[in-house]
Amino acid sequence: MLVCLIWYACIGAFACLHNVPSMPASRTRVLNGLQEKGSLNVLLIVADDLRPSLGCFGDTVVKSPNIDQLASKSNVFHNAFVQQAVCAPSRTSFLTGRRPDTTRLYDFGSYWREHAGNYTTLPQHFKSSGYITMSVGKVFHPGIASNHSDDYPYSWSTRPYHPSSYEYEKKKVCKGEDGKLHANLLCPVDVSEMPEGTLPDMQSTEEAVRLLKAVKHESHPFFLAVGYHKPHIPFRYPQEFLKLYPLENMTLAPDPEIPKGMPTVAYNPWTDIRKREDVQALNVSFPYGPIPRDFQLQIRQNYFAAVSYLDTQAGQLLSALDDLGLANETIVVFTSDHGWSLGEHGEWAKYSNFDVALRVPLIIYVPGTTAPTPKPGDKTFPFLDPFQHTPDTVSKGTVVREVVELVDLFATVSELAGLTVPPPCPDSSFHVELCTEGFSLGDTFSASELKINAEAIAYSQYPRPTDLPQHDSDLPLLRDIHIMGYSIRSCDYRYTEWVGFDPASFRVHFQDVHAGELYFVATDPNQDKNLYNITEYAGVVQRFRSYLQK
Repeated sequence: MLVCLIWYACIGAFACLHNVPSMPASRTRVLNGLQEKGSLNVLLIVADDLRPSLGCFGDTVVKSPNIDQLASKSNVFHNAFVQQAVCAPSRTSFLTGRRPDTTRLYDFGSYWREHAGNYTTLPQHFKSSGYITMSVGKVFHPGIASNHSDDYPYSWSTRPYHPSSYEYEKKKVCKGEDGKLHANLLCPVDVSEMPEGTLPDMQSTEEAVRLLKAVKHESHPFFLAVGYHKPHIPFRYPQEFLKLYPLENMTLAPDPEIPKGMPTVAYNPWTDIRKREDVQALNVSFPYGPIPRDFQLQIRQNYFAAVSYLDTQAGQLLSALDDLGLANETIVVFTSDHGWSLGEHGEWAKYSNFDVALRVPLIIYVPGTTAPTPKPGDKTFPFLDPFQHTPDTVSKGTVVREVVELVDLFATVSELAGLTVPPPCPDSSFHVELCTEGFSLGDTFSASELKINAEAIAYSQYPRPTDLPQHDSDLPLLRDIHIMGYSIRSCDYRYTEWVGFDPASFRVHFQDVHAGELYFVATDPNQDKNLYNITEYAGVVQRFRSYLQK
């Protein structure tokens, strides 16, 4: 009975998810800020592989003063989930407002305009509305997934910028204990010794600031997307950030063992980090062999150091926005393409349907709405040095605990900027250029009250080639995908069903169930105790299954 009560209170009917209240006209005027349609600029900052390991999300280890400062003046979404935990499908999804089953991108091998439909993207929508749209760094995933052009000229007014030093990201530039250079996972470096004397994210910040200066006096508003490469592996970052995280202060993941009730198809064998030289030297057995404890601590240490390095780059960019007098007329969105496991479930990557891989930071600043307009002479985003900043001096902003999806970003940013919100997509939308499978989160920006839709749920998915982990389990090519794991996150549950999939027809066979997972996150936040086969939860399983089949 208790389970049923929790279920009905938190999940409700599927239709409830779609009944998102429209924004009152009075609030629209507040959000438009400058009283003119499309008069607010947009700065979209996208991190790579960043889980919510930030102070503003309650992490007491990570030093992230600049992102925390942004959060203090923003709406901070604590339960935001991506639609697939790998770079290209996730970025294509939230930049088109379509789910992976609509973009038909589950790997890196296709371009949605040719493979699925000629979908309008978020920056393209702004470009067609008179905005100057610009891309710096990793925004769309480069390569086939964005037509080797980052979707230029459809999405961007000018050619996208990629930092030249990224060429060396996976090469032998990491100095090992033997004094030689290696292609390592752990790679704190002396920047002055790096090729070109810089790092990719440093170059991206410099270019983004240059573009801000160039468009400051333009008559048209701008949409600037800046994609940072960190904390994505390898952990190549300025070595001084390692000092922020003494190894003796590091701890293991709260659940470093593979849960007994986890289906084999749910496990990802983290094949990408196995390719790094320092990990290969550990001789870890495939697929389940654990990484030695000391090296686990070093991975966590280096990840956190890379996050602090990312924070300084974001801080320099936001400070420049402030110095140029643009902070009071620019919406700022900060997010990531997916999370990353740091030893949870014995895993070290994304490539899964667990919260740790799907949950991301989502922070949205709207001038005059999420924070009051500063007094003359006051700065909105002064740069904060993580080596000198004292934590707990910045508020956590407006916390939104409602379950939301990154596919909601298209509609949300459009509404906040005063543009036309794309209509909801029909059941079959391959022929529809402009529509969205997400919903605007504009109602969470009310100045008077914050209404939370406790019945909201988020959908995600991940493909597998087989039930047992093998060397292409993490990144199977489309032709090799034979199982699709569909996952639902509600306020209280994480439910995943692994079912048959036909890559030739893109058909899902829900009657061909390979495995199932159900976790009650209130008592099992790390999702270690699978309740799928427990009789008293059969009703919960059946209801979630019916949602997926619809």
